[in-house]
Amino acid sequence: MSNLSERQRKILQFIVGFVSDNEFPPTIREIGEQVGISSTSVVNYNLAKLEELGLISRRKEVSRGLSLNWDRLQELSPVLAMQATQSAPPMPAHKSSSNGSAYSMPSMLRVPVLGAIAAGQPIMVEARAPENTDEWFELPDGMIKARGPLFALRVKGDSMIDASVLNGDVVVLRQQETANDGDMVAAWIEGDEETTLKYLYREGRNVRLQPANPAYAPIIRPANKVRINGRVVYIMRSLDN
Repeated sequence: MSNLSERQRKILQFIVGFVSDNEFPPTIREIGEQVGISSTSVVNYNLAKLEELGLISRRKEVSRGLSLNWDRLQELSPVLAMQATQSAPPMPAHKSSSNGSAYSMPSMLRVPVLGAIAAGQPIMVEARAPENTDEWFELPDGMIKARGPLFALRVKGDSMIDASVLNGDVVVLRQQETANDGDMVAAWIEGDEETTLKYLYREGRNVRLQPANPAYAPIIRPANKVRINGRVVYIMRSLDN
C-alpha cells in the first residue's frame, strides 16, 4: 500500500477490523477517535484519498456510509482483504478509478422497510410482509457484512440515543430468533403485544432489555415472554437528524 500515507493505512486497517468485528462500518467520528484525529474534515480528506484509490466507496448522506471494495483491497493488501472478506463474496462489477486502475464497485442490496419500532417505551408497530411493502432502500453490498434475510424498521423514540440511534433513523436487522448478550435487537414482548428496540441481556430466567439512555429504565420480562425478531446490523441516519 505504498500509495497510502501512514494515517490512511491506519484508517483503512481500522475500517477492515471494525467491519470484521461488528458487521457494519464505523462512523466518521469513530474513525477519528481511533486514529487520533479530532477534526471530521481531516478524516473526510483521508477517506477521499482511499476512495480515489478505489479502496472504499461512500454514501456521504448516510451515517455509516462506507463500504470496502474487495478486489482493489486484495490488489493492494492481500492480508487485509482476507480479513475483510471472510464472510462476504467478491463483488463482480468493475469500474476505472481516477488513476486508471480497476476496482470493484459494490453490488446493491434492496432492503424492505416493514414498519416502525419503538426506541422508548414499547409501542405497537406496523408490520408488513416484504412482498407487501411499498418502501425500500438500497445499500452497497459491502456496507453490511451480515448474511441472511434483512429487513428495516423506522425508529420512534430516543431511548437508544447513546448508541447513536435517533428518532427517525432506519435500522437494518438480520432476521433471526436468537442473539448474543449485548446485541441490539428488535424484541416482541408477549403479553404487552408490543415490540421494542433495546440491547439484550439474559439474567437467569429473565431477559433484560436495556436502553441506551439513562432517562429510561430497563424492561425486565420472563425469558419465555420475549421473542427476538432480528438483530441490528446497520443504522441509517435520517436526513432530518
